[in-house]
Formats: sequence, structure tokens, C-alpha cells
Amino acid sequence: MTAVRTVDYHTAGEPFRIVDTAAAGLPPAPGDTVAERCSTAIGPGGSGTAPRRSPLDDVRRLLVQEPRGHAGMYGGFVVPPDDDGAHFGVLFWHKDGYSTACGHGTMALGVWAVDTGRVAAPDDGDAQVRIDVPSGRVAATVHRAGGRTTGVTFRNVPARVGARKVPVATTLGLAEVDIAHAGACYASVAARDLGLEVTRAALPELVRAGQEIRAALASHPGTWHPGGPLLSGVYGVILHEELPGTPFGPHQRNVTVFADGQIDRSPCGSGTSARLALLAEDGRIGPGEDLLHESVTGTVFTGRVVPVGSLDGLVTEVTGTAYRTGEHAFVRDPQDALGAGFLL
Repeated sequence: MTAVRTVDYHTAGEPFRIVDTAAAGLPPAPGDTVAERCSTAIGPGGSGTAPRRSPLDDVRRLLVQEPRGHAGMYGGFVVPPDDDGAHFGVLFWHKDGYSTACGHGTMALGVWAVDTGRVAAPDDGDAQVRIDVPSGRVAATVHRAGGRTTGVTFRNVPARVGARKVPVATTLGLAEVDIAHAGACYASVAARDLGLEVTRAALPELVRAGQEIRAALASHPGTWHPGGPLLSGVYGVILHEELPGTPFGPHQRNVTVFADGQIDRSPCGSGTSARLALLAEDGRIGPGEDLLHESVTGTVFTGRVVPVGSLDGLVTEVTGTAYRTGEHAFVRDPQDALGAGFLL
């Protein structure tokens, strides 16, 4: 039995299981870029939420499924970067397959890189960790004080609006949905339009609405990304509600339903970028202002628009915290009838 070693973190409550493929001796994902490696991991004829079977994907299933994982598990395979401009690359995965972006994962990876000495960091000050992901190059700036990490800021690929006020029929009523791309495609809808509040008690209805909206937008042109099919199609549905604003800007709570009904325990890093693009277009946030973004679990990210010119969209940053939760050596006993496990 060969052990698969992982280091686990959580970012604002959302798990992230890190696997260094080279150190673990895992099957490679061939490709010249991280995007190509992601396509290889998905496999010919597969999709982000329905990858083809392969030796590497068998490892994903082993780590994400029970009894070693759970339906809410998230993680990433650390792979080589596109070039020397980044410290490393990552293939993000979840219970159904692979994603092109993950803000909370990028934040956890930044802290991991500093914790392990992969990227040098001062006792007091900041260290920038550059990471190639399937949607492009992102950065995690790890904030340090007194020899300890105090927070981390994720700078995403540029975000842009795809469509506004798209009518979508759900079993809870008609919703007007906004679409934005921020490394992955997110559909945003006000929870109150469906008669819902963003609370733990309402999670079953919120998840059902998210799944219905994602399915209804499967062929909508606003979900198409110029980068091609890998970056196109709704990845997550953000159901949000307004809270009293702060002196620094708007305040919202959300739950992001992604993949096939998975719930983000954090405020969703890439999803926060998508929300910022929509709020900026509405004139509700600008440079120097912050979005206080809460999750359904009560954890918080702070998002902002960065006054940096980009022809591809709006540059955003999201700040939060990430903490190590454990180190593991997972094995699969050949006599174990459960094999790679199961999902409930």
C-alpha cells in the first residue's frame, strides 16, 4: 500500500487538501501549461464535473470521497508552473472533478508555501507567492508579523461581467440572474427574489435553487469565455443578500453552490471577485472601498477593486485567513471492499 501524503488547510472554514504530486510520486498530468494539464486530468470527452477515469483521477476520488474525505472536501494537486515566473502550478479538484479557479485554495496554497519554506518570507512584512492555475496566473500575498502569518490576500485574474438580469425559472419562482467571469463563471441571484434568506436552515432550498439555475444556464451565451470551453459554463451559483453597509463599502452574505450541489463554507474567493465585478458595474464599489463578504457559516472575506488597468477586465483582491488543520498519509488497502470510497 503506497501512502498518499497531504497537508490540509482551511480558508475561512472551507477545506483545502494539498498534494505535492512530485513529492508524492503520483502519476503526472502531461501538458505544457497548467490549463493543458487540467484538460489532461479531465480526459478526452470528459468535463469539469464528469472527468474520465485515470490513475491521477483515482487519487482525487480516494482523497475526496468518504471515509477519507467528504462531499464538501476540496483540494489541489501541486504541479509544475507554466514558466519560471510562478513558484508552482495547481490543479483544483472537488467531489465531482476539477475547477479552473479557486480563491480560497490559492490563499491556502500561499500560506502553505510560506509555512513549508517553499517561498521565503520575512518575520515582519509580506511574501508574494505566484501560482499558475487553469485560468491564468494568480498571486497570494502572505502577511506576516512577529514571525507568524496574520492573513493572506489573493489577487485574481481579471474579472468581467458576462450578462445581466437573465430570467431563470426555478421551482421557487422566477429569478433575475447576473453572470460574471472571475477565473470561473459565476451566476449571482438575490436570495430574496426566491423568498429565501442566506441561513443554515435554508441550505436545502438554496442548494436546490443553485442546481436549478446552473442547469438552466447551461447553454446561455453569457457563460461563454473567450478562453474556450475549459473556462466556459456556470461553475458556481452565488445566492446573496444585503446587510447594513459599513463605512468602507457594501456588506453582503452569500452561499455559493458549485459543481453538483457542493456548498462553499467560505465566502468564496473567486466568487467574491465575481461579485466585485457586478458591484463595480452598478457603481456600488470603487477604488478605496471594500466589500465585506460573509459566508453562510459567518466567516468573512474582504474584497476590493484594484486600480490597475487591464484590457481583460477588473483586477480584484480578496483578503482572509488560512490555517493548517493536519497532515495525513492516506492508504487504500487492496482488501478493502469500499475501494476508493463513496459519497453521500
